[in-house]
Amino acid sequence: MSPELLDIADRVVAQTQPGEQLEAYVARGSSTEVRVYAGEVEHFVSAASEGVGIRVIRDGRTGFAHAGTLDPAAVAEVLAEARENVTYGTPDEWAGLAEPDGVEPIEQRLWSDELASFATTAKVDLALELERLTVALDERIRVDDANYVDGGGEAAIVTSTGVRRHGRSNACHLSVSTLADGDGETQTGFGFSVGAHPGEFDLERAAREAVERATRLLGARKPPSGRTAVIFDPFVTAQMLGVIGSTLNGEAVVKGRSIFADRLGESIAADGVTLVDDPTDRRAYTATDTDGEGLAARRNVLINAGRLERFVHSSYSGRRAGLPSTGNGVRGGYAGSPGAGCLALRLLPGARSQADLIAGIDHGVLVLSVSGLHSGVNAISGDVSVGASGIVIRDGALAEPIREFTLATTVQRLLSEVVEVGADEEWLPMRATGVSVLVDGVTISGTS
Repeated sequence: MSPELLDIADRVVAQTQPGEQLEAYVARGSSTEVRVYAGEVEHFVSAASEGVGIRVIRDGRTGFAHAGTLDPAAVAEVLAEARENVTYGTPDEWAGLAEPDGVEPIEQRLWSDELASFATTAKVDLALELERLTVALDERIRVDDANYVDGGGEAAIVTSTGVRRHGRSNACHLSVSTLADGDGETQTGFGFSVGAHPGEFDLERAAREAVERATRLLGARKPPSGRTAVIFDPFVTAQMLGVIGSTLNGEAVVKGRSIFADRLGESIAADGVTLVDDPTDRRAYTATDTDGEGLAARRNVLINAGRLERFVHSSYSGRRAGLPSTGNGVRGGYAGSPGAGCLALRLLPGARSQADLIAGIDHGVLVLSVSGLHSGVNAISGDVSVGASGIVIRDGALAEPIREFTLATTVQRLLSEVVEVGADEEWLPMRATGVSVLVDGVTISGTS
């Protein structure tokens, strides 16, 4: 790592005036996006960015400014603008910067030299190879697009309250979107592979999953309405965890916008549900050693054997709740201020495979995809109503595919009616891992 970014942040914070708190967040990064179609590169972007964001807090008022350059004159202008913006801020008794809490970051290997030096032509070749492998698996398959994506960066954060951190990380993933044609209909699918560097990719598995997800839904029809057991596919579970995580956000809690705001210490889920937020696990795509405020990232158990043990807090939400930060300050980069949020959610896996879960069900549904998740979930009431597609489970085996039905339940019921968590954990390019989950008694609305 270069000391340049840390030096810039140090110089900014050295200008702190009496009566104010000052934070400098300085970052530099790069990314590559490759999209191929029909053996040709359809889209290619290689981008680099750098910039600084500065927060100033005085008398409970916060001012923020940023710029997409590290030119010394621009940095000075950003500091002046942040100070000016303080005068327009609304007083907030809880406003303040994070302070060192004595927790040291867990050392992780977040940077891959192999990825950093990976040739651009090789990135394109990977996307082309994934497309070729996918098309070759089934004559009914068309590839909508195949993609290679990577990103990496370095950041430094220094505050007048004593926080001083500097780190870097990078990551990459491949994905492919498919179309399966049959008997006048078309179904869609996808597959992906993640890794610390391209050498960890499994192209054949990504291609196979993309083909299976599309072809297994050919011939799908609307199911009859009713109440049935449901198994959520790992990717669907990961999406659901994102919604559940938002209800455990300390910022939502202190604002009275969480269904679990007054239930700390109570049982809110089945005994088999243990949910952790663990950005210290390197297998997580969003693994990190520090949060967006420069505090050490840490493993937080949110639900332990069904009992709600903790909400995730930034320093601000923690201050409002009378609690310390849990190391969950989240920020999108130098252009934004931090808020509270989950960093890397994981539902601890059980002992049985998805196939074993299916074998024990007389009648149910394997849910392979959901749509309208964020618009169909009310994080305040917990109501869930989302579109879905999947496969009927009959007598312990997969039967006919179904589509265009609605799952109707609540977040509270989903958690409390979990029968079993599977063992088929998948590490995905998102803020949550996936695993199969068997839930009893979910209402599906299809044909009357």
